[in-house]
Amino acid sequence: MRADLHVHSNASDGTDPPAEVMSRAARAGLDVVALTDHDTLAGQAAARQALPAGLTLVPGMELSCRLGGRSVHLLAYLFDPDDPELAAETSRIRDDRILRARAMVDRLIGLGVPITWDDVAAIAGSSVVGRPHIARAMAASGAISAPAQAFTPEWIADGGRAYVDRYALDPVRAIGLVRAAGGVAVLAHPRADRALLVSDEEIAGLAAAGLAGVEVVHPDQPEPEQARLLGLTRELDLLATGGSDDHGDLTGHRIGTFVALPGAYEGLIAQATGTERPVTGMVPQ
Repeated sequence: MRADLHVHSNASDGTDPPAEVMSRAARAGLDVVALTDHDTLAGQAAARQALPAGLTLVPGMELSCRLGGRSVHLLAYLFDPDDPELAAETSRIRDDRILRARAMVDRLIGLGVPITWDDVAAIAGSSVVGRPHIARAMAASGAISAPAQAFTPEWIADGGRAYVDRYALDPVRAIGLVRAAGGVAVLAHPRADRALLVSDEEIAGLAAAGLAGVEVVHPDQPEPEQARLLGLTRELDLLATGGSDDHGDLTGHRIGTFVALPGAYEGLIAQATGTERPVTGMVPQ
């Protein structure tokens, strides 16, 4: 069972439409893929409609959270998409993303970067706006040569000259909302960035609040950290999940190159308490 439990489409800050993401997942030899766009379910319907035969889609979302002043992400799977409280919070997060992006553009203009809000909005389209859209606009303007160069202290990295904070959920509250909606909450890439790492003690606290798992396998987490996280999940009786965190062109189309450890997918299914279930593409009749 090859399961990539963390991928993005252009419903948020990936570059490929959901249908293309599903096609790439099948070509990568995956059995299971979770579409986990940032703070939105907007790509799920298109992904379902485009599912290749034999590929299973796990509905999900990557929730924006903040812990101790640091950005933390929570992967939420198989929750009721119509849950009113969770839907209200994600709507608030999306609205604040626009305000924050506008403020970051203003700061960049003040730093001499020749972009406008219209440039960013054109790139984002109907997607949930995020820093990668700003980074792409910066690259298109010639201020930087590639979007990855925007994520430095000079520009829009956390704490950077043009960085602006935004509304995000406390992870304990987010876990409670996901569980109340019948879903399963997994901490995303807690050791991918040393400046934003989540400590063992903090993970234990989140486990006590109902966290179901930790993303152990991730392209930005060094192997020694993955080994430490795997040991921690065993100590805390948490699921050890994994995925590519693919964003299309922005990450080199790496879908399927990093997959969850054995049993992770089955563990997610077992812990989901709502009516939302995975969907498998059927052979046309």
